[in-house]
Amino acid sequence: MAAEPQPKALTRKPLLLNKVEGSQEVVNMAAIVPKEDGVISVSEDRTVRVWLKRDSGQYWPSIYHAMPSPCSCMSFNPETRRLSIGLDNGTISEFILSEDYNKMTLVKSYQAHQSRVMMVLFVLEMEWVLSTGQDKHFTWHCSESGQRLGGYRTSAGACGLQFDVETRHVFVGDHSGQVTILKLEQESCSLVTTFKGHTGGVTALCWDPIQRVLFSGSSDHSIIMWDIGGRKGTAIELQGHNDKVQSLSYAHHTRQLISCGADGGIVVWNMDVERQETPEWLDSDSCQKCDQPFFWNFKQMWDSKKIGLRQHHCRKCGKAVCGKCSSKRSSIPLMGFEFEVRVCDSCHESITDEERAPTATFHDSKHNIVHVHFDATRGWLLTSGTDKVIKLWDMTPVVS
Repeated sequence: MAAEPQPKALTRKPLLLNKVEGSQEVVNMAAIVPKEDGVISVSEDRTVRVWLKRDSGQYWPSIYHAMPSPCSCMSFNPETRRLSIGLDNGTISEFILSEDYNKMTLVKSYQAHQSRVMMVLFVLEMEWVLSTGQDKHFTWHCSESGQRLGGYRTSAGACGLQFDVETRHVFVGDHSGQVTILKLEQESCSLVTTFKGHTGGVTALCWDPIQRVLFSGSSDHSIIMWDIGGRKGTAIELQGHNDKVQSLSYAHHTRQLISCGADGGIVVWNMDVERQETPEWLDSDSCQKCDQPFFWNFKQMWDSKKIGLRQHHCRKCGKAVCGKCSSKRSSIPLMGFEFEVRVCDSCHESITDEERAPTATFHDSKHNIVHVHFDATRGWLLTSGTDKVIKLWDMTPVVS
């Protein structure tokens, strides 16, 4: 699907609170420290840093620790102050941070993968460390003993990873565009199902355990909302980025999804509305409105003595139509199309102004966002990106 122009930013905007600068390379992941004016970051420059806000109002490192390999990802558990760091060499290193966040102590390391660790999750309830890697493997370890409990080979390198504590289901999204659901036991796993809806690789996953909905972001610029718990097989598509979606976060209390991408866009989606599935595109050898033949339909072109036309599809009804019968454009927010897309003339007439009302707000962060972290208690959003800068935003004007 061709990229369409992004809508202009709405009047409600996130407020930039602070910038945290000093990393020498891409900041691959960062997190806001709960109940503290602090940020933890891991970078391609091999450093782990804990930034605390000083009296000057600026953030300065209280911890600066160099790792043996570039830091690709991290997982921080505030309750235990356990910091799990994935490295480019396939190792996961675990540290405990001191109460004042001025010291970090190495607990143990796992040789989890043969190449770059893409995602790591520490699950306190299970005492498990879950991870995915470029080596096309999902693995999980016991955080107490350090032992490897099991693994599963994925169809491609995976950088999407989520876990549901209640059912012990793990969700793995990989570069082939596939999402795999596994059921984990203490030392074994079983394949539940796989599904695929993206035309590009899955770049981010986000799980809502309350509504039992999985969100997947992709390099195809789209987000899909999968109804896992409802067992309806519903897949809702969200289109609001002009480049690959790289990180997702969900505000449970307001049912709002925050998506960020390589286009610098921060999009806040209202998921507390009745959304509609996008229709499947229908196949036809001629326009389903005027019956003009498409350019590959040689027989009808010869019989009717007409030149074949290029095929298009209406985004609302899914019918195959010619350009003349689909000359109009419209946004369809309840179908996830926040920008204007091609619709057939009859569908264009049927769409009301109320149906065109936006269900998302847009903001330009002015940097390529690699990762986001949302602190719901304060309404703060952290973004980190390829410009080596960490930005803190007050989202309360938007997420409320």
